[in-house]
Amino acid sequence: MKLLNIFKYILNAVSYGVVFAVVMLLLIPELREGNGSWWNILQSSNQNTPPLSYARAVRAAGPAVVNIISEEIQNKPTYGQGQRQITKLGSGVIMDSSGYLLTNYHVVQNAALITVWLQDGQRYPAELIGYDIYTDLAVLKVKALNLPVIPQGEVKESYVGDVVLAIGNPLNLGQTVTQGIISATGRNGLSNTSYLEFLQMDAAINEGNSGGALVNTNGQLVGINSRKFNGLNPQMDVQGIFFAVPYKLAFKVMQKIIETGRVTRGWLGISSNDYNYSAKGLVVDTITRNSPAANAGLKVGDIIYQIANTPITSITHALDIVAETPPSSQLNFKIYRKQQSIDIAVTIAEAPPL
Repeated sequence: MKLLNIFKYILNAVSYGVVFAVVMLLLIPELREGNGSWWNILQSSNQNTPPLSYARAVRAAGPAVVNIISEEIQNKPTYGQGQRQITKLGSGVIMDSSGYLLTNYHVVQNAALITVWLQDGQRYPAELIGYDIYTDLAVLKVKALNLPVIPQGEVKESYVGDVVLAIGNPLNLGQTVTQGIISATGRNGLSNTSYLEFLQMDAAINEGNSGGALVNTNGQLVGINSRKFNGLNPQMDVQGIFFAVPYKLAFKVMQKIIETGRVTRGWLGISSNDYNYSAKGLVVDTITRNSPAANAGLKVGDIIYQIANTPITSITHALDIVAETPPSSQLNFKIYRKQQSIDIAVTIAEAPPL
């Protein structure tokens, strides 16, 4: 009886093996050739694994990143010196097919002539539509059709650890791609304003990269390359700290410039470096004289925990609400003062120029 059971077990195993072999022969024709190609298939699965590459992202975004040459004419008052021409190099990003581009304002500041070079060799004179000193962004316009446009889509928030590619024209070497990761988000105070939150990354930015594209591994725009870190000590060798303006903010600034020629921001006239987590509000540190905050009766030490029915989650959140409010509009502030809740109406003014 034992011998019969063993025989049945072997027969079942062989049957399963035959069925499996038939199925494999039907699914993979190369196995029927009988020339050893089956072994090559097994080997190729181990040896020909494609390398990690960002070529697809660069092909999608690269054509929309342009080189910018701006020429400034300076009249020197010194005796014996005539006009002097200063040429600046930078990069830009084509945002739509009608010819609007984003770049850094410092790339085209005081320029008498701006020329945009596409990657296929075409070049166009560009018109400065407007600029925003707070974000160091400028909008240019070229008269051309069927321009390549940077992929944008629905880009989510950038997170620390995201892989990014910086595309631009460093040192006029031609289009160059550097790779890194998002090192930090929400780096504010870098442009003399708390309204701007930078992306910090370690993708290298050199002279000529300013205004170029920061894209993700799908080639979608996540930021406009802006600057590298400049420490107070010039002897300090700082590496791997570079900054970009987040896409959502850059796009918002561009839309306002296209619509009105400039960006207007609401202004409250306070400063704060302390967020009270127990009260969930920002603590007023200083108040500018004759500012909307001073005129409305806000005081140093007040804790602002709600603006226009919106609870405050951070200092930047509060300043963003004010900045997005049209000048001459009135906002209701809820504050804690000496452990008492008070409502104060503030008429927002336009932010003074830098």
